[in-house]
Amino acid sequence: MSCWPRVTTQPTQTQAAAAPLERGLGLLQSVALNVNNMVGIGPFITIPLFIASMQGPQAMIGWVVAALLVLCDGLVWSELGAALPGSGGTYHFLREAFRPYRWGRLMPFLFIWQFLISGTLEMASGYIGAVGYLKYAFPNLQPTFEAWGVPLGWNALGAAACAGTVLMLSRRIQVVGWLGVALAAGTIVTVVTVIGAGLINFKPSLLQPPPDAFHVNLAFLVGLGGAMRIAIYDFFGYYNICHLGDEVRDPARTIPRAIMISVLLVGALYLTMNLSIIAVVPWQEAMKSENVAALFMERLFGRHVAVAFTGLIVWTAMACNFAITLGYSRIPYAAAREGDFFSVFGRVHPQEHYPRVSLWAIGGLTAVFCFLPLQHVIDAAVTVRILVQFVGQIVALHILRTKRPDVPLPFRMWLYPIPSLAALAGWVFLWASSGWTLILAGLGVIGSGCAVFFVWQTITGRRQPATTPLE
Repeated sequence: MSCWPRVTTQPTQTQAAAAPLERGLGLLQSVALNVNNMVGIGPFITIPLFIASMQGPQAMIGWVVAALLVLCDGLVWSELGAALPGSGGTYHFLREAFRPYRWGRLMPFLFIWQFLISGTLEMASGYIGAVGYLKYAFPNLQPTFEAWGVPLGWNALGAAACAGTVLMLSRRIQVVGWLGVALAAGTIVTVVTVIGAGLINFKPSLLQPPPDAFHVNLAFLVGLGGAMRIAIYDFFGYYNICHLGDEVRDPARTIPRAIMISVLLVGALYLTMNLSIIAVVPWQEAMKSENVAALFMERLFGRHVAVAFTGLIVWTAMACNFAITLGYSRIPYAAAREGDFFSVFGRVHPQEHYPRVSLWAIGGLTAVFCFLPLQHVIDAAVTVRILVQFVGQIVALHILRTKRPDVPLPFRMWLYPIPSLAALAGWVFLWASSGWTLILAGLGVIGSGCAVFFVWQTITGRRQPATTPLE
């Protein structure tokens, strides 16, 4: 008997429409794109921030709690993705769930509005982190930038890499899917190398936490929230395949399996890798490093090996940004195609059939955010999206379960509603512990989105959706 929840074999109307995409993404490609998005350079740039959030290795508690939150939330994504496969992920889910309500069009618009900020911040963090490792490998490059008159040269390099990713993605989905598999192979090699080297040279004594590390008070809870926020950032991408739902073969089966496999695989890899690094590099030193993985390899094998290893890390960063830019470029496109966002985002390249304007706009915003500090980028990328995306999706699933019998649910989570309620509690805690600056910034994005929506509706009325599909 299968350990997976029940999956019906009768396709829904939406799934039937997606069925002809026989050349679309299968399970291997779907998992590869998710893993690329999840792993990327995230853990290699966040371990110092992660340890610093609680001032010691006890921050691993935040990692475990975040992993449980992601597992619960992954079941929400799985059920929605199987029931409503289509381009746009959360946008598509919110649109279908809230459509019968008078204010239903506001929710998908708000998601796209905040996504243009939170999604591109998330992608920019990968380029910023990769630049930190290039600084380690090429410490004398800064004078060259100055001689060439390039202002903020390292940041400009990150922005240029973003442009390169957009050019790689400017082609048909069949080619992109196999590029994702190839890039994922390099990602796995990088992570396994770190884990293997760390386990061989593992020093348990370096994992000793400071005194009173587990004394629960307000400072502990704030630190736990900070650690969880960074861990959640590292997990981001477990849902990436939902953004490509109408380009997936047999989405009712492929999407839930891709999400669960990705979460379990990457969760195990992350936990092992984090412990492996701080059991070689003392946590007091690791939390002050901008390139902790290079420092780790230098400590074990010398600088020459560490410099060579930075090539793998940069490869991993490019794999992550490749996958995430692919998925995220479909979100404004899907909204524009349905008439729920500015119509220009629905334009498709006439020969290669990719969402041209959406892809280039996402890439342009990401390049701009490459000039911000990494810590600010990560914190904002997580907090800004919590209310509309993650909390909104849980509400949407409840509506489908209780108010929308017309929408079949071919995949049903275990023990409903316990996982969705646990995910809701986790997201609310994470949002509340973010600090007033981030909370107000997130509310500001939502408020401005509401204002733009009502002005847009007043001026243009309900627009006709674009009709050009992806192929």
